[in-house]
Amino acid sequence: MPLVSDGLYIRLAVPDDAETIAAFNRAMALETENKSLNENVSVRGVGAVLADPQLGRYYVVSDRHDVHASLMVTYEWSDWRNGLFWWVQSVYVRPERRRAGLFSRLYQFVKNEAQRDERVCGLRLYVERENTSAQATYRRLGMHTESYDIMEQLF
Repeated sequence: MPLVSDGLYIRLAVPDDAETIAAFNRAMALETENKSLNENVSVRGVGAVLADPQLGRYYVVSDRHDVHASLMVTYEWSDWRNGLFWWVQSVYVRPERRRAGLFSRLYQFVKNEAQRDERVCGLRLYVERENTSAQATYRRLGMHTESYDIMEQLF
């Protein structure tokens, strides 16, 4: 496990982290989109990823007792590039730990993991248009905007 700082480490999430990550996801949805997520659904959603690595994986920054930041990676096959994009999703850092570089270190760790996997052709993420602070952070890490908009149809 790579050391981040002050006894904090980056590691893959484990089932015992599900409740904390789900709470992070609910807090993020409320903070960034003013959406309230169902607690049971969010816990089951995180648990599904932790139980099935084909759905994705969570990385966390933790000490011996608590998780302080997390992000999820999911996968998209690109037939144009004959490779996988890793989508960075569900990014959250505890408010009292923000502006301490935890996300930057977590992102760099994930980027390094992706670059070691010859199947991966790039990283992608989506960000709220109004979240200029997050956009600035992502740009500082080397990301750029693309010409695509996200469209969806929910069921």
